[in-house]
Amino acid sequence: MRVLFVTTEMDDFVRVGGLGAVSAALPRALRPFADIRIMLPGYRDIIEQLTHIQVVGRCPAFAEMPACSLGRAATKDGMPVYVLLCSQLYDRPGNPYGDESGRDWPDNDIRFARFASAAAELAMGKLDKNWAADLIHANDWQASLVPAYLAWQGAKLPSILTIHNLAYQGLFPKESLRRIGIPESSFHIDGVEFYDQLSFLKAGLVYASHLTTVSGTYAREITTEEFGCGLEGLLRVRSDASELTGILNGIDESWDPRSCAQLAQQFGAGDWAGKRANADYVRKQFGLAVSRGPMFGIVARLVHQKGIDLVLAAADEIVDAGGQIVVTGSGEPALEQALIDAHRRRPDAIGVAIGFNDAQARRIFAGSDFTLMPSRFEPCGLSQMYAQRFGSLPIGHQTGGLAETITDGETGFLFSRPSHESFLGGVRRAFEAFMAQDQLDTMRRSAMGRSFSWSISAGSYSKLYRKLAAV
Repeated sequence: MRVLFVTTEMDDFVRVGGLGAVSAALPRALRPFADIRIMLPGYRDIIEQLTHIQVVGRCPAFAEMPACSLGRAATKDGMPVYVLLCSQLYDRPGNPYGDESGRDWPDNDIRFARFASAAAELAMGKLDKNWAADLIHANDWQASLVPAYLAWQGAKLPSILTIHNLAYQGLFPKESLRRIGIPESSFHIDGVEFYDQLSFLKAGLVYASHLTTVSGTYAREITTEEFGCGLEGLLRVRSDASELTGILNGIDESWDPRSCAQLAQQFGAGDWAGKRANADYVRKQFGLAVSRGPMFGIVARLVHQKGIDLVLAAADEIVDAGGQIVVTGSGEPALEQALIDAHRRRPDAIGVAIGFNDAQARRIFAGSDFTLMPSRFEPCGLSQMYAQRFGSLPIGHQTGGLAETITDGETGFLFSRPSHESFLGGVRRAFEAFMAQDQLDTMRRSAMGRSFSWSISAGSYSKLYRKLAAV
């Protein structure tokens, strides 16, 4: 079975959020089940890292979208990768979606519509004469037009759209229709129109054969007004028709503290001296005081969704009770600055590193006693899984993937509402567990024994692929 996996991030080359980790791991886990190939935009970082790119096809200009070429290459372990080569759209500094100051590129409609239309052409067998897809698997708003372009061309190819975060929808003015070759007749409430704007994500929700999202809980939540971002009615219709499925993400096998090369010291369940060695390393790295109190880690995008403001509001109580906080991530400038200010007020107890470094993130999970995840909503979340494998008990809001992957009082702590008081309740329970050595030991062992293997997710996706493609 031939599957085209369309994504705009892949950890091998470029990462902004969890999509990059999923796109690196899930297709690899699916290789025993399918001839799966990944398609990516030809960002500068990707072109520089691929050693040999063979041009296999060319896309003519379409509407106001420039002509481009399609290259085929492979990762170091042989995963086939297609890259869309168009320097005027993708050869830019910054991240895949915006410039170095964090502003979205003004032509993102053209950048990702060009990508989606080329993916549709490839899937239909029009670009690589040696390959066509039996099914296409698109991810998030940037690839959401793929099922739509297939439909507008009359292709009967089955498609899946995975919603990694419904809050990011790819909204553009109506004028974009002309720029990217979308039929005017599709701009209505049952098509691509969303409050008089063009919604890339809604196009995918309408035209994809099947929708998935990254946890069963989030699949239910997005059919409600609270979490549906204005699309809950459409999502309820798809769900009622059994066309919306929640499949929990996994994490890859490198998240094992017994063998992880990036740690200050490797350790396993019960080797708490090894865990303390990582805590000592992190304290030294962040300039924190020597302490016997608990360390609370945060490895996250620093955005409102993640509840960083709740952590800031609780920081003084955590520190006054003998705790320390270590943060790494990047995101909204105001939250970055607020964290830096908190560090300046309490440099002995609050450490902050703006930016993301995988090795540093792993050491924070290994060294911390608890991982703070007060997300207002969390489609799946990966940090709580990483944390548990490394013996850092997550403190999370009972929502989305957090509710599914944290067993309250056994492998972490769940609190019921994304409010200051509810969050503090979870933090206080963590302090109590820290003081009860037997309870802490038992919880750490339970957390470290959890399996979040991608093979489980891959099995679910393989069944869905075969059902949709009737293979």
